[in-house]
Amino acid sequence: MDTNNWSLAKLPYGLPEATVPDFVDLKPLAEYFRIALDNLQEDHFTKGAIWRDLFALTGSSRTFYTAQSIAAAWQATSQTHSPSRFVLEGEPRVIRMGTVGWVEISFSFETFGTPATIDYGFVSVVPEPDGKWRIWLLRTILEQLKSQPSVDFLEPASSGAVATTTTNGTRGNGLVTTNGHDQPLQNGQTNGHKESSNPEDIFECVIIGGGQAGLSVAGRLKALGVSYVILEKHANVGDNWKTRYDSTKLHTIREFAHLPFERTFPETYPEWLTKDHLAEGYIKWAKTYDIRIRLSTTVTSGSWDAEDSTWTLETLCNGEKSTVRASYVVFAVGGNSQFPVAPTYDNQEAFSGIVMHSGDYKSANAWKGKHGVVVGTANTAHDVAEDMLQAGLASVTMIQRSKTFVVPSEHYRETQDRVYNNSMPMPIADRIFFSGPSVLGRILGTRALRAKAALEPERFDALERAGFLLDRDGEVSYYLFERFGGHYMDVGTSAKIANGQIKVKSDSLPVSYTKDGLLCANGDHIRADVVVFCTGFVGNLRVLVKELFGPIVGSQVDDFWGLDEEGEVKGAFKPSGHPAFWYIGGAVGQARYMSRFIALQIKAKTLGTPLPLYTLTPPRNPSEKKV
Repeated sequence: MDTNNWSLAKLPYGLPEATVPDFVDLKPLAEYFRIALDNLQEDHFTKGAIWRDLFALTGSSRTFYTAQSIAAAWQATSQTHSPSRFVLEGEPRVIRMGTVGWVEISFSFETFGTPATIDYGFVSVVPEPDGKWRIWLLRTILEQLKSQPSVDFLEPASSGAVATTTTNGTRGNGLVTTNGHDQPLQNGQTNGHKESSNPEDIFECVIIGGGQAGLSVAGRLKALGVSYVILEKHANVGDNWKTRYDSTKLHTIREFAHLPFERTFPETYPEWLTKDHLAEGYIKWAKTYDIRIRLSTTVTSGSWDAEDSTWTLETLCNGEKSTVRASYVVFAVGGNSQFPVAPTYDNQEAFSGIVMHSGDYKSANAWKGKHGVVVGTANTAHDVAEDMLQAGLASVTMIQRSKTFVVPSEHYRETQDRVYNNSMPMPIADRIFFSGPSVLGRILGTRALRAKAALEPERFDALERAGFLLDRDGEVSYYLFERFGGHYMDVGTSAKIANGQIKVKSDSLPVSYTKDGLLCANGDHIRADVVVFCTGFVGNLRVLVKELFGPIVGSQVDDFWGLDEEGEVKGAFKPSGHPAFWYIGGAVGQARYMSRFIALQIKAKTLGTPLPLYTLTPPRNPSEKKV
């Protein structure tokens, strides 16, 4: 499969070149487009319109560009899905951005194909020079499967205990290291599998990884009545955060971090959640919803039987081997924490100090009075440098290898606060925040952040005067979706670089170690007693899939992360290329929301009515940039 990532800059995009009149009769306009949805034609769209579908009509996450492409895809998918019963939801509203504006209309609808579904959507419309209003942005979202439970609601368990297992194989109440088997399926169910000597180890779905992504999928599957188990390598729920370096905290707001069904983190928790708060919240959530999880359990290998449609996973828990079988696997192991990468410098044996990767870093407290060097300038590197400063190191120096995009956290927070707040139900906030096409997120996000940055130029000028190489033209979407990191969400460390408390070496890179530091290519010497490489990880989980499941499965699945030619994230959340395997990862809020679509896809398959997958790519004109 193609391992090259597509750039958002290559995709046709643009805000509408239209101005909404001051006085518009919105209700008749909304009614006109409600009726039009029953039979959308090319002329209903602006020439360069965009349609993003989240599993409602395409069975995947797809983005289509230009009126011609959208009309062709809509008409083709309508033949299999029969969308109808379009109902206006809420009031249409005018959105203005300077001289640009549009009217946004929300609607619900149903499909009557197989499976039948309940869905939601938005049309954003503009007036054109010929006097007609047309759609420049269409969004459609799968909400529920008809006649099935809600994927967004799960009744709390009365016992408040996590469905872990004790070492003697009986179900335990509480978080314990597991080494047994979960409750067997009721009434001898085998989920279509052949009889096993241990039927307790057969599930409809196995989730590998019990962090925010794995927990979210598990909760959603339970809400839909799908039998599942989480296999988690750590000893406790929340250890995926708890075991990280001591100062770990989120750089996005608390309201963005909740798990499904409830606000997991109360207002008594800080706005920037620490690793301990995250772990506490996950433990409580897992207890509240009685989540079935096997702790201290590592998957050592796995295989797929295509004839039997069965996964067989070999696991290890406290030295004891066991086998788990399932129809479906969800890979939730963390997309940026598996295989550390770091540059190598000559003569390391001469160095008398400490060298480590950030994956092994915990705290700088033991290094008071020593000289610290941090290689890298993204989020983790800033956190470690701040740690060293607070621990009282004699000097802290960051080695910068390339320009870094810096986003003041308060700038980004202003955008998130408008959607994620106490007055907005979380499912609605997620629907608004995550349903838009990446290309438009790029435009709107870049415009907003650059406008805010322009209001305080000295903040960024001071960084550059300190020697920090700043990516002033950076775009947050590029770093999140194309690079999978590499930026810094500034929660205060930039000011300490600007005032010289943390030094930056950016004019020449190290080439070798010395006894007491690093020698740079230009001959400069940097004093160091400890060197921490904050240089990231191999983020493509396909590498681990090949390692665990073998080359055949590895050749079937897509790469994980980066963007495809439509601007959709590769591999994650949608059909991966293998009929019974899904990736999930991303930011905490993204994992929460997108888990619902993985659960709905799996539930549809267990019912024998998988979501029909629209695989055609309608023609479009890549050179067309404006709508």
